[in-house]
Amino acid sequence: MTITQDQKNLLMRFQKEELTGCKVYRNLAARQKDEHNKKILNQIADDEMGHYDTYMRMTGKEVSASRWEVFKFTFLSYILGPTFGIKLMEKGEVEHQELYAKLSELPEIPPIIAEEEKHEKKLIAMINEEKLNYMGSVVLGLNDALIELTGVLAGFTFALQNPKLIALTGSITGVAAALSMAASEYFSTKSEDTERHAFTSAIYTGIAYIITVVFLVIPYVLIPNIYISLGVTLVAAILIIAAFNYYYAVVREENFKRRFSEMAILSMAVAALSFGVGCLLKYFFNVTV
Repeated sequence: MTITQDQKNLLMRFQKEELTGCKVYRNLAARQKDEHNKKILNQIADDEMGHYDTYMRMTGKEVSASRWEVFKFTFLSYILGPTFGIKLMEKGEVEHQELYAKLSELPEIPPIIAEEEKHEKKLIAMINEEKLNYMGSVVLGLNDALIELTGVLAGFTFALQNPKLIALTGSITGVAAALSMAASEYFSTKSEDTERHAFTSAIYTGIAYIITVVFLVIPYVLIPNIYISLGVTLVAAILIIAAFNYYYAVVREENFKRRFSEMAILSMAVAALSFGVGCLLKYFFNVTV
């Protein structure tokens, strides 16, 4: 079958992406200590290389991998875990379905599409990444800290009127809440029939909570104007929500906009309500700090 110039250009684009993916998987496999993961990553790399060879026979040309893409996905996988880096890379391939349709009449293409949709996804799902087993614990700590602390700090902002005092009170409240949440997660996980370790679950919950507390309280330490501090804190909360939910949406293949919107609206609503409660209580008790 004769290949048009447009089809050839598209094939060369896919050819480059397959070689890039192959190099990323090889890089990840080389750093894996888990033999199970190493085997899977090398197997996917072999599949990507096989696709590259098929495209090369069709185009009659060799292409080089994208150095930037190889660096980007390899780096992200080192920092945020192989599952995130791989699924982010594969997400780009899924978005090419319309482009694949332009090549569907070429007999070599349907088998490649089928293999990428089924075989490679199945292999990716088999990758063992321990911290993903504790994603629920991180979600618990993060969600509770964002909702509770934004509300607490907003209430303290009007009630106390002193940035250092707000930071101190918020920190004490946050640390106490983190310990409480960690203990609750420990007993909750211990009572469940699960492979997760109760102590590890508690650690993930506590750490997620404490890190969130630090980011939300620090503006009151650095900025003397309490209302500017509150604004920065709310912006920090939104950024934390966006970053975490993007990570979660990628690794769990869920809708980012829906998760982000729900959590952001809830956090900001609690903060606004708490600020109002702080105003009312200060007026009711006639307290001046």
